[in-house]
Amino acid sequence: MRERLEPRLTDASLAVAVTLVISLVIAADAESSPMPGIVWALGFGAVLLLRRRFPLTVLTVSVFGIFAYYALNLPPIGMVLPAVGVLYSTAEVRRTSWAVVGAAVLVAVSTFYRFDDLDPRAHLTGYGFVTELALAAAAIALGSVVRLARETRIQSSRIAALTAAQQSRAAEARMQSERVRIARDLHDTIGHTLSVASLHTSVATEAEDPDDRAAALERVRGATSEALRELRRTVKVLREDPADEATPGPASALGLASVSTVIDTARAAGLDVDVLISVDPASLPRAVDAAAFRIVQESMTNVLRHSGAAAACVSAQVDGDELIVRIADDGHGGPADPESGAGIHGMRERAGLLGGSLGAGTTAEGFTVTAHLPIDIEEAP
Repeated sequence: MRERLEPRLTDASLAVAVTLVISLVIAADAESSPMPGIVWALGFGAVLLLRRRFPLTVLTVSVFGIFAYYALNLPPIGMVLPAVGVLYSTAEVRRTSWAVVGAAVLVAVSTFYRFDDLDPRAHLTGYGFVTELALAAAAIALGSVVRLARETRIQSSRIAALTAAQQSRAAEARMQSERVRIARDLHDTIGHTLSVASLHTSVATEAEDPDDRAAALERVRGATSEALRELRRTVKVLREDPADEATPGPASALGLASVSTVIDTARAAGLDVDVLISVDPASLPRAVDAAAFRIVQESMTNVLRHSGAAAACVSAQVDGDELIVRIADDGHGGPADPESGAGIHGMRERAGLLGGSLGAGTTAEGFTVTAHLPIDIEEAP
C-alpha cells in the first residue's frame, strides 16, 4: 500500500508546486487579468499527474501548450518555467535525451523571439537566455540524480538480498558438510567398535578357560566404553557450534599418533599386524592426519569383519607432496563388491575432500587399500 501511495503523493506535490509557481508569476503581472493564465497554470500542473505512465506524451503536450499559451498573448511566464516539472519528470524516468531535446527546442524558440522582438530591452543582455538555460539544465540534472539515486538503492537492495541468499546457501552447505563428516566419523567409530565387540564376544562364547573369557569380555567392555566416550564428544559438538570441515572437532581429533589403539585392538583379536609409519604425524595438516587415521581404522575394521586374514601391514609415508597410506592383508578379500560398501565409499569421500584419491581391491596376496592424500592443503586458522 505504501509503495503505491508514495508515487501518487510525489506526483500530486509536483503538480501543485508547478501550478503555484506559475500562478505566482502570472499574478505578479499587473497589466492583464490573471484568471486565464491561472487556468493554464492548472493545466500545466495537472498534466504532470500522468508523467509516469506517458512521459513523452506529457513532454510533447507541455511544449506545445507553452507555444499555445504565448500564441494567446497571455502574461509572460518564460519558455522554460512551465516545463520545469516535465523536464525533471522525463529525465527521472530514463528519458534524458528527450528532455534535452525538449529543453533545446524551448530555449531556441525563446532566443529566436527575443532577438526578433522590436523592443530593444528584450535583447539588451543575455540574462534571460542564461537563466532559462540554467533552469532547464537544473531540472534535467535533478531528475537524472533522483533516478540514479533510486536505481542505486534498488541495486543495493538486490545485492543485499543476493548476498543474504548466498550466505544462507553457504551456511546450509556447511551444515550439510558437517552432517556428512559426523556421519562418517560415527560410522567408522561405531562400525569398528561393533566389529571388535562381535569378534571378542565370539571368543568369549567359545572360550573354555575362564581367564580367556574374562579377557575377551574386558576387551569388549574397553572397546564399547571408548566408543561411548567418542559418541558423547560428538553429541557435545552437535549441541554447540559445529566445527568447520577443515578444523576437525572432537569426533575426528584422532590422528596417526593414535593408530596404535586400532592396531592393539586388531592384535588382541588375533591378527598379526606390522606397522611401518615413517612420517611424523605432527608435521601433517590436521585434516590429513585425521583422514589417515580414519582410513586405517575403517580398513582394519573391514579386515576383521570380512577378510578372514591372519596378517596385515599398515604403512604411511610421505612421497613428494602427498601422504601415502596403505593397508594390505592376506585374507580372501573384502565384500563381494568393494564399491558397494559404505566403509570404502566413506574412505574415498575423505580422500576426495582433501583433493586426494583412494583405491581398494583384491591382489594376489589378499586385499589392499591405498590412499594418496596431498599434504600441501591450506590449514584453517
